[in-house]
Amino acid sequence: MGKAYLGEFEELVLTIVGILQEDAYGNAIVAEIKDKADRKVNLSAVHVTLYRLEDKGYVKSNMGGATNERGGRRKRIFTITNAGLAILRSMKESRTELWKLIPQLKISHGEG
Repeated sequence: MGKAYLGEFEELVLTIVGILQEDAYGNAIVAEIKDKADRKVNLSAVHVTLYRLEDKGYVKSNMGGATNERGGRRKRIFTITNAGLAILRSMKESRTELWKLIPQLKISHGEG
């Protein structure tokens, strides 16, 4: 089996789960992606990604308490696992190593 890999959107969602910690549920993740990444995303896409990350062992979920503002419905809260943190660190290290390989580019003014 090859090295574990996350797609760009999976990495984004997993990172946001790590940022939000105990407040990581669907709508909060959508709002945080919009705020931090200036990117509009669909709640359904976030949920599909969260369940895929859960299947991979990178997040776990639990049902939060019911609230009046949610009409008595409970939120599914996601938390990042040790495996999730490890894959994010590994991806960051790999990306950093690649960035180090980019030669210093000389930008000439007046061309173009």
